[in-house]
Amino acid sequence: MTDNRITVAITGASGAPYGLRLIECLLAQKQKVLLLISSAARVVLATEQNLKLSAAPQQAAEQLVDYFTQRGCVLSSQQLNVYGKEDWFSPVASGSAAPKRMIICPCSTSTLSALATGSSNTLIERAADVVMKERGQLIVVPREAPLSTLHLQNMLQLSQLGVTVMPASPGFYHQPQSIDDLIDFMVARMLDHLGLEQNLVRRWGYGNAKESF
Repeated sequence: MTDNRITVAITGASGAPYGLRLIECLLAQKQKVLLLISSAARVVLATEQNLKLSAAPQQAAEQLVDYFTQRGCVLSSQQLNVYGKEDWFSPVASGSAAPKRMIICPCSTSTLSALATGSSNTLIERAADVVMKERGQLIVVPREAPLSTLHLQNMLQLSQLGVTVMPASPGFYHQPQSIDDLIDFMVARMLDHLGLEQNLVRRWGYGNAKESF
């Protein structure tokens, strides 16, 4: 039986629109999203998207369902579950129950450091550690500039452990006309690596038409 579950974590780096658009596309493809949001991420979401999420997981889930519904996404109440940062009884906290796929978007440099050193002080860190130890798929999307030597060393360490490091660096060969086009470029690459279909951005050498979910 195919597991359509995926853990998504949003941390405190700039780039909240990437995370929200990714979730929207996952929900549109009927994926079940297990969402983790750090305290710093809530600040960034409010700053960058004017989306003020409750610290209570159930209330945050209801807010997000309303947000995505207003954007035209049709989803069931079972498709999106939000967990608190110390919800140690959530599925993502155990290798016996966690999804085999996880993406942290955006991924702060402090989260990179925690993952590279095996820290599990928060549920996000524990969930990522579970995916790594279970030999699942972990993608991190850092958004920082410039990168210090420590940042680069942490990325190298994670890459050597099998983690896909995908910096939020949109391309321009698709001739973007808006910020949304730049966001979609990165989300399209994320979907590619998750093995999911995407019609957000035309592929190199395959015509010029752009479709959208």
